[in-house]
Amino acid sequence: MSYTFATVRRTELGPEDLDALRACLHDERLFRLEQLDGLGETWPSPDDLPACQHAQAREEVLTALAAAAQQVLTDVDAALSRMDAGLYGGCHLCDRPIPLASLRILPHARYCGPCHQLKESVSWRLKNAVS
Repeated sequence: MSYTFATVRRTELGPEDLDALRACLHDERLFRLEQLDGLGETWPSPDDLPACQHAQAREEVLTALAAAAQQVLTDVDAALSRMDAGLYGGCHLCDRPIPLASLRILPHARYCGPCHQLKESVSWRLKNAVS
């Protein structure tokens, strides 16, 4: 799989920081792969729901969980690719380094805090715009 990178400056992360963040990304990747594998397991049917309603509800939940897990897995793979390319840790909007504290919380982050808030605000407005 190949990724297109924004032109971002390389951050001033030390080798130990990058190694620790890479390990976190690999752990997250493994967790998401296991999560996707586990979604196929059978769930017991609650007694208070008819079988058809349970099947529909189960399918909706599994679809949402699989989509979320797949999105995080894609983000993790992209972060690992950015690391390999020497482009990890820069904000994709403002081109400033993402603080190490933020990367420790969300190692696959693409945006610094202010740009993430801006992006979410714009997305929310577009989603809720009245035509």
